[in-house]
Amino acid sequence: MSRATLIRWMKFNFVGAMGIVVQLVTLFLLKSVLNLNYLLATSLAVETAVIHNFIWHERFTWADRTKSDRMQTSSARNSLARCLRFNVANGAVSILGNLALMKLLVDFGHVNYIAANSIAIALCSLANFLVSEQWVFA
Repeated sequence: MSRATLIRWMKFNFVGAMGIVVQLVTLFLLKSVLNLNYLLATSLAVETAVIHNFIWHERFTWADRTKSDRMQTSSARNSLARCLRFNVANGAVSILGNLALMKLLVDFGHVNYIAANSIAIALCSLANFLVSEQWVFA
């Protein structure tokens, strides 16, 4: 692993840690306060974290790859294209991975929904980094 990739991995995890807080707080509010079904609440919480994380990754994690692009007049269009790729890739991995793991852990494993979501987040993290590194912010 190159030094630049290692630094991005550390930044990715820092942003991811903030995203975990965003996701878990959102999940708690939607499930425990608004009484939404835990799977619907999980989907909405994951999407909230995906958007949060994209903004940070665009400006921090992969800033070395997006800075010159952001200075161009077409930067909004390019950023939107990256956001769509990020949402398709990381959103799909996160939402599908989280929902599948939540279903298994909560319904079959009888694990608390917050603990189950924490496990799901950890398992989806590496796949999300690789997709972002190789495709979204390439």
